[in-house]
Amino acid sequence: MVYRAIGIMSGSSLDGLDLVFASFDVSGSSWTYEILAADCYPYPPEWLQRLETATALPAGDYQQLHCDYGRYLGEQVNRFVETYQLHYKVQLVGSHGHTTFHRPESGMTHQLGDGAALAATCGINVVSDLRSMDVALGGQGAPIVPIGEKWLLGDFSWFLNIGGIANLSRNGDPYMAFDVCPANRVLNLLAATTGQPYDAGGATARSGQVHPGLLEQLSQLPYYRQSPPKSLANSFGTDVVFPLLQTADLSAADSLCTYTEHIAQQVQQAIQVLPPVDGPARLLVTGGGAFNTYLLERMRSLVPELELVVPDEQLVQYKEALIMAFMAVLRWREENNVWHTVTGARRSSVGGAIWMGQDW
Repeated sequence: MVYRAIGIMSGSSLDGLDLVFASFDVSGSSWTYEILAADCYPYPPEWLQRLETATALPAGDYQQLHCDYGRYLGEQVNRFVETYQLHYKVQLVGSHGHTTFHRPESGMTHQLGDGAALAATCGINVVSDLRSMDVALGGQGAPIVPIGEKWLLGDFSWFLNIGGIANLSRNGDPYMAFDVCPANRVLNLLAATTGQPYDAGGATARSGQVHPGLLEQLSQLPYYRQSPPKSLANSFGTDVVFPLLQTADLSAADSLCTYTEHIAQQVQQAIQVLPPVDGPARLLVTGGGAFNTYLLERMRSLVPELELVVPDEQLVQYKEALIMAFMAVLRWREENNVWHTVTGARRSSVGGAIWMGQDW
């Protein structure tokens, strides 16, 4: 059986909207995939501002943004379909939305992007709201990509995605994963103080020096003492970590160098927290942080026992969007698409709301 779906991902680093069109072929319990088209649409300044300030809106304005963003997503799907001539080829759209509030300890998570508005705009069946069922079952609602890692990319023993937040997955029995620390969201905020959108290749960080006192302060933040399963809201990076870096009053280079070292150390400790995995000790690195050569150098020096593998650029950038499409396919098939061993929920679940955009 072959399914063809679009996956949409908006990460916490706000570097753009990732879209992937992929085919998924299932034979028995084995899945294969092929990425047929992929693109990233940077946010216009208006949308960047609206998403950055979403959590400060009154309830009515926030709900309006939810609907407006759903229509915006539908328009970008139409743009993607037109650009790559995908008319009548797409069976399903899997939309992650853009995370604003994430409070699993209170049983609540929310991703902007109304699925009904999206489906009505693009005229394709849509699966959205992929985290809420797991959170309702007592889980963290994150990370949710491990099921795609396992079934689509299972040749690796470890997976590390370095996006706005870095998360680590252990490909063993049981499959385990958790959010490690804020990553690109904080690095980009630091780079912005120098007038750059990001620290290309970690060049500025490489020119700086680690500040041991600040590094120790960062490592003592309470989140790092929690045992998995656990997950992070975007606000941990923007409202806790970044202000701590600012109060240190270091140069941008030293701040970037210190925080890069912090990410590498937290990855090292996260690997040590989880049980070892049988088989080849290979770690697949994806997300925008995979292009940060200085960060990869620091990680390789701290975890020399693992072979860090950076795949082709397409998979580096679009893995999460690919897995959103895959999760939508699993939802359509009414199969579990979120694992309780990862999130700590009472059971695994079939997550996501289906919106019938197709005219029957």
